[in-house]
Amino acid sequence: MTKSHSNSGALIKDPWDVIAGVILLGFALLLLYLLIPNYIGQPPVMQSPMMSPRWLPNIVGWLLLMFSLLMIVQGVLVADDNEDTGRRFERGPWLRFVLMVSALVVYAGLFEMLGAIISGILATFMLFVAHPVRTLWVYGLAIVFPVGITLLFTEVMNVPLPLLPF
Repeated sequence: MTKSHSNSGALIKDPWDVIAGVILLGFALLLLYLLIPNYIGQPPVMQSPMMSPRWLPNIVGWLLLMFSLLMIVQGVLVADDNEDTGRRFERGPWLRFVLMVSALVVYAGLFEMLGAIISGILATFMLFVAHPVRTLWVYGLAIVFPVGITLLFTEVMNVPLPLLPF
């Protein structure tokens, strides 16, 4: 005789979503109420609130808070049955994991030596190689994304970054 495990009467339909949401909610609250106010200084006089060094971290913190609450609500309302809904994690090969971690190490380790653009291009290429990207024109985005993001930070947001080694 088989038992069917139905979650139709349970208060929490997907406990893993609720657990992940609560953990992310904790990180968001830590960021918003402890780290940003205590560790990111703000000049006494500013021309615009968007010029504050707290502006972007506050946006990230509030977005993290909002999405963590949505994840908790999803865990309460939506059951994670065994159907292929795209919510299941599948373990990839170890080489993919090693390439992703090494892309982070390359970006962080070579950032000041090679600049934001070249280290970003190298790391993005490594990420594209780690995942089975078969279309060649997509690799052009490995150049466009780092250049665009670096120029956004340096030219629009006035963040001083090392652009190139020369």
